Amino acid sequence: MARTKEFDPDAALQRAMDLFWQQGYEATSIANLVEHMGIGRESIYATFGSKRELYLKAYDRYLENGIDFIEALSQPGPALPTVRALVERYAAEAAQDTTHRGCLVVNTAVELAPHDRALARRVEANWDFIETTLTTALARARAQGELSPDKDPRSLARFLLTMLQGLRVIGKGSRDPARVRDAAAQALSILD
Repeated sequence: MARTKEFDPDAALQRAMDLFWQQGYEATSIANLVEHMGIGRESIYATFGSKRELYLKAYDRYLENGIDFIEALSQPGPALPTVRALVERYAAEAAQDTTHRGCLVVNTAVELAPHDRALARRVEANWDFIETTLTTALARARAQGELSPDKDPRSLARFLLTMLQGLRVIGKGSRDPARVRDAAAQALSILD
């Protein structure tokens, strides 16, 4: 007869995600995970698989938690205010990142993607999703007269994607929140 789990796998995964996000993959040992998740090593392996499999699940959880504000760009109505709100949200989160953990996608891109093809593909898929969603929102903004007809939605989307990811990097490493706020303000000015 199978034993019932004596822990909440969803809560344990959330705790694993938080630890990987804070420390990175390489700096997080199985012993760290056991302590932080509050479950035994055997339970980790039985429920989540290897450390790498757990990381992949944690990465996917991170994406699920943050997708709502990207998907907001697809809502009907004025598009440009939603794009502006996205940039402002990224800037606010980066400026308020007192733990300096940054963004798990950016952290993964820097730490693991150069030598892990599967994770590189996941990072690229996330960036493709953001770029495509921004491009569509900016094209809608241009069609609705919110954005100048001479602005190229795809180029703007690529610029904003790069700038948003850069905000996450600066927020992780800088102690000066004005740096990200000023950069975001300049990025928003190109939408005028």
